Amino acid sequence: MQPDTVPPTGETPPAPSIRRILRLFHPYRGRLAIVGLLVGASSLVAVATPFLLREIIDVALPERRTGLLALLALGMILTAVTSSVFGVLQTLISTTVGQQVMHDLRTAVYARLQQMPLAFFTRTRTGEVQSRIADDIGGMQATVTSTATSLVSNLTAVVATVVAMLALDWRLTLVSLALLPCFVWIARRVGRERRRITTQRQRQMAAMAAMVTESLSVSGILLGRTMGRAEALTRDFAAESRELVGLEIRASMAGRWRMATIGMIMAAIPALLYWSAGVMFQLGGSPPSIGTLVAFVTLQQGLLRPAVSLLSTGVDIQASLALFQRIFEYLDLRPGITERPEPVEPERVRGEVTFEQVTFAYETAGPPALEGIDLTVPAGGSLALVGPTGAGKSTLGYLVPRLYDVTAGRVTLDGVDVRDLSFAALAGAVGVVSQETYLFHASVADNLRFARPEATQEEIEAAARAAQIHDYIAALPSGYDTVVGERGYRFSGGEKQRLAIARTILRDPPVLVLDEATSALDTRTERAVQQAIDSLSAGRTTITIAHRLSTVRDADQIAVLDGGRVVELGTHDELMVLGGRYADLVRRDGEAPRTAVEATSATS
Repeated sequence: MQPDTVPPTGETPPAPSIRRILRLFHPYRGRLAIVGLLVGASSLVAVATPFLLREIIDVALPERRTGLLALLALGMILTAVTSSVFGVLQTLISTTVGQQVMHDLRTAVYARLQQMPLAFFTRTRTGEVQSRIADDIGGMQATVTSTATSLVSNLTAVVATVVAMLALDWRLTLVSLALLPCFVWIARRVGRERRRITTQRQRQMAAMAAMVTESLSVSGILLGRTMGRAEALTRDFAAESRELVGLEIRASMAGRWRMATIGMIMAAIPALLYWSAGVMFQLGGSPPSIGTLVAFVTLQQGLLRPAVSLLSTGVDIQASLALFQRIFEYLDLRPGITERPEPVEPERVRGEVTFEQVTFAYETAGPPALEGIDLTVPAGGSLALVGPTGAGKSTLGYLVPRLYDVTAGRVTLDGVDVRDLSFAALAGAVGVVSQETYLFHASVADNLRFARPEATQEEIEAAARAAQIHDYIAALPSGYDTVVGERGYRFSGGEKQRLAIARTILRDPPVLVLDEATSALDTRTERAVQQAIDSLSAGRTTITIAHRLSTVRDADQIAVLDGGRVVELGTHDELMVLGGRYADLVRRDGEAPRTAVEATSATS
């Protein structure tokens, strides 16, 4: 089974193939072809200048042909202007294509992460995910927007220049290119070194991003201050930052001296050319003319910039391969939960939920968290799941909206396997209210409208009234335009729960999964939230995952889970008479261990 996590941070992943990287540009091949034509035209125009210069020195000046001199000078000006215009156009098109590729990568990674199962996010630090999307893709910007064009441009310029040099004098060309293999070898070594350092740097940046996300969130700040760990957290961050400083310096200086040596040697080659021409003259050969020698040196010096740039570009590409690999790791993740090619779109959902021999394990080779579960909740009925911590209550409830998929067996909705339903149909049919209420840093209205973007203000207020929260919202200075703050910290736990309930009411699903929605609330707030839950549950199929057993006494059936199995099933009264595990749980919960019949007898 293909893992849904990335390689351990201690390993260096293999470099992605250049072919795969080039496939990213495939949708834009038309515009890239235009860039190629502009690059070729620009290179051809650029190498024309030395030939014009040779004619000026060898013909126009010695023969005092002022008309030819003016024409040749005008030609040099036009080549410079034309080359600059072509350069601007190719930069515009290549940058546009590069930014589109960046957009495609960001969107593809985000879409793939949206398909990952809940277990992936419980194992992956939020800062790591953010670092992949922001830092890694951002770090590739230079590569996808300019490096590819620079590679083609410089390669074309080098080829055109070498051809022009051969046309002028093949002997001087051999002298100029004698050290080229050595330069290529140096550049390859520098590239491998930079790629290794870049991999380490990106991992360090991801670790810092994770630390910032965790420690500077509202929850992290509260925990750090109440535990007196603010200074320690600052020291830890400083240590991480200090390590990043070292990596940044190493990345900046990797191979810098070797690349500088290449530049110095190439800059000194003109002296070698003049010396070679002098040797040819002394040996009685046919030395190049003064114009040819000046034109050749001009070409050679013009070769310096694209050649060094080409070598440096190769080094940059080697370094960027580390970034591409980190992005491809996420794109290669196998989605844990996928939609059928032709999913079922039910016209109407009644809400009957059935668990048929359901088994589930978090890891393929790991022990099952649930095993052999057989339960049926009739449409409009209610099921309560109770049991000790770790019994599998939340896991069983989360199988209905497909936050997890069963390992064996199946979960059905009105007789249809939930895996056969479209994501949209399932999301519209099953609503979830959990203990961990999440609110966006937006207005109250925007948070509620997240459930149904087209909802009117009247519908939003009606949902808030049903959730027992409208009067509180209306009393706020900005009413429904009040910004809730990061993760809703401007609201109490009970208020956030009622906002979550209002959000679910607005969506109006026929099936509800309530995951310990009142377990963290005081008694008075619990009563208010319970009233909102009662309004929400009316006429809907309800699966309640309960911590406080007082909230599930009236459920149609109560399933007691232990060790991933249903060990007892019945109503409150039936299970109390049985005197088994449910009765023990009720006693520990502070409930009077008597049935409704006993209570009636006691009051009569």
